[in-house]
Amino acid sequence: MNESSPIRTDTARAYQPGEAPARDVRTRRFRPIRWLVILALLAGAGAIGHRWYEARTDKGAEPATAHRAGGRGGRHGGGDMAQAVGIATVTTGDMPVVLQGLGTVTPLATVTVKSQISGYLMAVKFREGQTVKAGDELALIDSRPYEALLAQYQGQLARDQALLQNSKLDLQRYQTLNRQDSISKQNVDTQAALVKQNEGTVAADQALVDQQKLNIAYTHITSPVDGRVGLRQVDQGNYVSAASTAIVVVTQLHPISVIFTLPEDDVARVMRQVRAGAKLAVRAYDRGDAHQIAVGSLDTVDNQIDTTTGTVKLRALFDNADEELFPNQFVNAKLTVDTVRGAALVSNSGLLQGTPGTYVYLMDGDSKVTVRPVKTGETDGTNTVVISGLKPGDRVVVDGTDRLKDGAEVRITDGAQAAGATGAVTGAGDKPGGKPAAGPDGTADTARPAAPEGGRRRRQQP
Repeated sequence: MNESSPIRTDTARAYQPGEAPARDVRTRRFRPIRWLVILALLAGAGAIGHRWYEARTDKGAEPATAHRAGGRGGRHGGGDMAQAVGIATVTTGDMPVVLQGLGTVTPLATVTVKSQISGYLMAVKFREGQTVKAGDELALIDSRPYEALLAQYQGQLARDQALLQNSKLDLQRYQTLNRQDSISKQNVDTQAALVKQNEGTVAADQALVDQQKLNIAYTHITSPVDGRVGLRQVDQGNYVSAASTAIVVVTQLHPISVIFTLPEDDVARVMRQVRAGAKLAVRAYDRGDAHQIAVGSLDTVDNQIDTTTGTVKLRALFDNADEELFPNQFVNAKLTVDTVRGAALVSNSGLLQGTPGTYVYLMDGDSKVTVRPVKTGETDGTNTVVISGLKPGDRVVVDGTDRLKDGAEVRITDGAQAAGATGAVTGAGDKPGGKPAAGPDGTADTARPAAPEGGRRRRQQP
């Protein structure tokens, strides 16, 4: 063998068929590891490139952002932007003290008209839903059987009256004979007793006649009260029984009452006003408590408290001329028991609850807020009476309080300054000829767009 041959005889061994070379085995074994290393290097290079691109983008965007912010600083400008807030001014006004309870419209009279005699219903003389007056005829019962009985009892009465008259004449004769000693005293007394007996028979006959006359009157069924008739309960031609068959229901609508409940803690306050002779106004609202239906006055208070619910019932009267209140309708009754005069009022949206209790964010100048604990009184759902902590003219934050803290920097955004305690907001330049809102550097910030609620604006990418 040639000595220059790359195959050395001392290391060579016989090649066995089916056996792969050792170099190929190692290559296949380390090929997945090689790909993983390559992928890791590519991912690292991509991350470095991305960070380098972001750095260049931030450097290019910083000058424009700082210029638009008016020196307040952006993401790298040295501090957070001032929180955008809306404010309301504490005003002076009157606050009514209102007690609210769930009530039910209850008619003063609801009558189920029934027949007082038995007989066939000859006629129905009302229209369903008709408004009737007391005494108006509603139905007619067949009166012929009662007229026949009336004639019978009238004949019996006439007969007994004749017997009574005859017995009285006999008594006069017996008394004359007794004075002449022609008849015994016993006969006179017997005749006097017969006269009394006939008088009783005549009185009984007269009662039967009057009863039949009353039954004939009962055949004409009339309305006992003024009101509105409901649906007909029985049709014409049916046989109705006395005191068991309902003809119709009549409900009084003018006036009408609302029975509502109040907690027992409010009874003393209401009773003080009632004993003083005050006429307390009651307003009825619909089920959603959004629409006022009618205005009435308190009529009476129940004489005891319900021990199961701890409430007392009250009745209010309403004229209900327009029939807005309907029997058995559920309403929200609001009773005005007093009025707080000349009180400091603050919008409810500015009141917060926390560690110091009830507090507000009070404007300290035009760019800072401070936490001010307050003591509140009555409320009407929109404004609240401030007993202590605020005075009329103070400005409190009513919008954008979610990320505020004591001493935080704020700015009043356009359209966010309230005119009073009602919570209605107006712009900083809402007056005619007003100047635009100025930035911290004193220049008019006309190019700055309104920041979204929360006080931060997104930095625009070039």
